[in-house]
Amino acid sequence: MAPRIVITGFMASGKSVVGRALAERLAWRLIDSDAEIVAAAGRSIPEIFSEFGEAHFRRLEREVIRDISSNPARCALCGAPRPAVISTGGGALVDERNYTALKRGGVIVCLTARPDVLAQRISLTGDDRPKLKEGGKPLCERIAELMEERRAVYARADFAVDTSDLKVNEVVDEILAAYARQGKR
Repeated sequence: MAPRIVITGFMASGKSVVGRALAERLAWRLIDSDAEIVAAAGRSIPEIFSEFGEAHFRRLEREVIRDISSNPARCALCGAPRPAVISTGGGALVDERNYTALKRGGVIVCLTARPDVLAQRISLTGDDRPKLKEGGKPLCERIAELMEERRAVYARADFAVDTSDLKVNEVVDEILAAYARQGKR
């Protein structure tokens, strides 16, 4: 199997932007599971949550991750499996099946950040984040609550990088250094 680096972590920790930068640096393909879900459903993630609920979204996510994990693209010239950077949604690893599928084929990196930093990033983007609306709590409090709920899930990653005070290229450097230390190629 070709090498894969799976980027996971809490929302606004930098998964998408770091995934793009890492894939570009390595000249690997990028697979963004949230983008794949949106393409398959023909709706945005907030629309999926609103119209069909979280359980439906998680089912779509599980199907997409199963497909991503079991279907390596091959080089058109030589036929060898192509390496990939896979960026997941923030709650993807909560489902044990997703974790198992992604772990079987790659190294899992968890991006973290302090709750105040995440709240600031989320506020700046203005993105609709359905999970943050649950419970009607202040943003920073809800972030801390969700992070605590997912702490054990994120702790299963092969390594973590705190993105709170790092630029994107610095996060990529950290990931590549940790990946190299693991002897992965």
